[in-house]
Amino acid sequence: MPRVGRTGAVLLVDVRRLRPVVEVGSRKRDQPPPPSIVWEALTEPNRDPSRPWLQLRDDEMAPRILEAAKPSLVVWSSLWPDRPRDQIRFDLEPSGGGCSLRWTLLTPDDPPDEATTGRLRYRLNYLINGELRYSFGQ
Repeated sequence: MPRVGRTGAVLLVDVRRLRPVVEVGSRKRDQPPPPSIVWEALTEPNRDPSRPWLQLRDDEMAPRILEAAKPSLVVWSSLWPDRPRDQIRFDLEPSGGGCSLRWTLLTPDDPPDEATTGRLRYRLNYLINGELRYSFGQ
């Protein structure tokens, strides 16, 4: 069961590594395609050059796939070299004709300060609920 820390952050435990991880941010929104199509876009973001959506900034790096279970789960490594142990978890569920996609930013380290947290959350939301979503024509 998740625990709530003093800062209000939800603490989770990565049972494979037996270390606590802190949820830095999370957002859930619907995506137009079904889970299997969104799963493919997350596991191979540059697969379709006619639909580029993962446009990285100079201070970002391409994520590695740390875990994937088609069509419901993808876990990326960090996008940010200055936060190398962070992970981004994507949970996908069918929803209507499309899917519900939740991204969750997790860290085993101390949570970042408020300004950095806001920047990381904004960037993930922009990429996933903006660029990825728009790449499907919505």
